[in-house]
Amino acid sequence: MEELRVPKRRVPAEAVLPGGGVRRISLFLAEAACGHAGPERPLDLLNGGGEFVPAFDEDAEAMTFLNRSALALVRVDRALEPAGVDTAPTEHRVEVLLDGGETLRGTVSYVRPPERARLQDFLNEPAPFFRLAEERAIALVNRRHVARVAIVRP
Repeated sequence: MEELRVPKRRVPAEAVLPGGGVRRISLFLAEAACGHAGPERPLDLLNGGGEFVPAFDEDAEAMTFLNRSALALVRVDRALEPAGVDTAPTEHRVEVLLDGGETLRGTVSYVRPPERARLQDFLNEPAPFFRLAEERAIALVNRRHVARVAIVRP
């Protein structure tokens, strides 16, 4: 049965739960992604199928299964979640207010057809999580837990 196992790599992350509870976790990512060339990224895992995401809770030193829809966000190192855009993206500096009261600041980048390239179009995409480039990390934000997004002017 060992030959049927899918090789995974363990990557550190921070899970933020509704209300602001934070857990240090490790995610398990496949060496090859289904939807693009290269390894699976954290955003691929969070936007994948299934209700629960397996993770290792570093604080409890135990396996845990996170309800994807209950996660407010998952924060990862910038190197784990590259922008991966070949063409010039649309970018907005934004402030994101989560339903638990936490405020995030960063940049969203996306590529969409010109007729559907507004920030509103991006925010209304069906994928549950979106990428927010913060100053020191990448926040993978669950749209379900966003109360407000405001464009930040320089």
